[in-house]
This record gives sequence, structure tokens and C-alpha cells, in this order.
Amino acid sequence: MTEVKPAGTDGTSVDLKGAMLGFVSELKGFREDIQMKLQAQEERMNMLDRKTAVRGRAPLSTVAETEVPHRKAFNAYLRSGDDDGLRGLVIEEKGLTVASDGGFLAAPQVAETVQRVLHGGASLRRLANVVTVESSVYEVLVDKGELGAGWATEADAEEGAAGGVERISIPVHELSAMPKASQRLLDDAAFDVEAWLAERIADRFSRAEAAAFVTGDGVAKPRGILSYPTAPAGSASDGQIGVVQTGAMGGFPEEAPADSLIDLIYALGAEYRANASFVMNSKTAAMVRKMKDAEGRFLWSDALNAGQSAQLLGYPVLISEDMPDVDIDSISIAFGDFRAAYTIVERPDLRVLRDPFSAKPHVLFYATKRVGGGVTDFRAVKLLQFA
Repeated sequence: MTEVKPAGTDGTSVDLKGAMLGFVSELKGFREDIQMKLQAQEERMNMLDRKTAVRGRAPLSTVAETEVPHRKAFNAYLRSGDDDGLRGLVIEEKGLTVASDGGFLAAPQVAETVQRVLHGGASLRRLANVVTVESSVYEVLVDKGELGAGWATEADAEEGAAGGVERISIPVHELSAMPKASQRLLDDAAFDVEAWLAERIADRFSRAEAAAFVTGDGVAKPRGILSYPTAPAGSASDGQIGVVQTGAMGGFPEEAPADSLIDLIYALGAEYRANASFVMNSKTAAMVRKMKDAEGRFLWSDALNAGQSAQLLGYPVLISEDMPDVDIDSISIAFGDFRAAYTIVERPDLRVLRDPFSAKPHVLFYATKRVGGGVTDFRAVKLLQFA
């Protein structure tokens, strides 16, 4: 039987079966090519989404991922003394070596807890200017007297005389604490050793800091605000803090006792009063909050919301138990803009050294931090003396 092929327009025969097979093959190749391109595009989009997610991730999330090895190694060190994970460990993106001869850097969660307690404690840290440094000394330039200023015209471009500048150096000192725990307690997996350590360190640091910022002599510790020379307000020179006297020995005057507080407020320059606060201890506050004005209204008003400070004559009050009790010639109340007056300098690292030998069968944890402090603007604070 002879195969019949339809004739084309040019008179040649056409193989319909072969043409259909060729068309199907080309269509299949086209579909595969499209699928490959779509798959490649989807992979590129997925990669872009992952990069965007990492770049846009909250800082705490990315930091937490890098801190996990440090935290695990630090926990093992606290419980058993195993320092293999800490020695030579470098935290990614910070380039910070945690192994050192003076102990190991505490896990970030411990350091953050300690800092949070210190900033929330009842000390001058809540009011003062806090600066973080990497060096052992912080230097600040303070203007002495008024800044140079003046008026000038196009014809006579005269400038005011330049104000004097004083360089004040505040060194940092080593603050230490040594909490103690039993090895049996450390071996208990349910015991949160990091939280326990942070609480003990913060408690000891906060008490030592609070005392140093008020009465410290500057020898191996911050210099306290009451350790500087004083002079009567209005006549205090550079390096002296102005003092207002109550006019009564060891107490407030019987008549118009609040007048000395008003004198103290207005002895401070107007440029500092807007951000000023009172600082006194609880015994002094008990005396002051009983005072009333001529209309019988209390001068002291309690805070309306939690976390706010009480108000005395319209200014906040910080209760610092390290301020002296009211006594003969005592300086028991401070008033000023402490952010301008006092600067606290600290290094960010908190180091912990485990000592299982000195207090057997207990384990000591020697924690150290470097902190300094000093007055940087003597005009920004005034003191009340009961004399």
C-alpha cells in the first residue's frame, strides 16, 4: 500500500506527523526553560527576603544570637570553673576578647542587670551626668566665668573677651564585690546562678557607689560632693561650693523654718534652677515634710505616680541615706542641677573571677568594675549647713 502525503503549496509533500512531533518537542523545551527561569527568580527573591529579614531584625535579636556562646560558657564557668569556653572567646561583631588575667567579662545579661539596678538606685547616679569611657581618665573642659560674648557691627567687628577654661580630670577606680555561694547550690541545675550573681553584685556596688558619690575622699574611690572646700554662697571661688546657713545650730529656726530652704533655692543661679533637685536623707526629709506655709499648707507634696519623685517647694527630692543627719554645723541638704554639677565616669566592662579556694567549702566570685566621679561645675550646686 502506498503512503499518501498531502501536497504543499509549492508542490512538495509535507510530513504532518513529523511536524507535530517537532512542535511538541519545541513546546516542551520552552516550558522547561520558563520553569527554570521562574525557579531561579524565586531563589533570588528568597535570598533577598532572608537578607532583608536579617538587616531589619531588632538589635536585641541579632545581639542575642552572638551572645549565646558567651552566656553558655560563662554559666559553665560559674558552676564548675570550666573556663575552656571563655578563654580566648571573641564575641562576633564586637571583637572583644573575654579572657584576661583579671577575670572574665560577665555575660551581657548579668552586666545589664547590674547597670539597671545602679541607675535605678537611690544615689547621685540618678541625677548626675554619666559618661562611659574606655580609658583610665576622663578629662572635661569647664568654662570659668561667663563665656566670651559681645556685640559687633560691620564697621567694627569687635568680639567679647574669651572666657577662661579649666581642665578637670576624673580618674576611674576599681570597685569590687565578692559574693559567696556553696558548691552544692551551684551544682543545682534549677538554681539561676546568673540572676543570683547579678543581684548580689548590684546590691554591693550600689551601696558603695552611693556613699562614694556623697562623701568619698577621692583616694582609690570617686570624690564625693561633700568632700570639696566650701565658702559662703556668693563669695565661693573656683573649686569651692557655696553654702547657705540656716541661722540655727543643729536645726531649722523655730520661726519661719522654711526661709532657709528658700534662701538655698535662690542662692543657685537661675540657669541651673530649671533642672535642680534637693538631696537629703530620710531623717532630714521627716523634718522638712512637716513644714507648712503661712496658709497651713505643707511645703512637701508626695509623688502622684509611681516612679516619680516627691516635690519640695516645686523641686524634686532624692532620698540619699548617705547624706549626713541634721546636727551642729552639719551639711545635710544639697540643692542643684546635678547633671551639670557632678560627672560619673565608668568603663563598660564587668569582670568576674571564680575563687573556689579562699573560703572552702564555699566559692567566692570576685567581681570588679571601674568607676570614677567628681564635681565638674561648682556653680551648679549649693549646700545647706545647720549653723
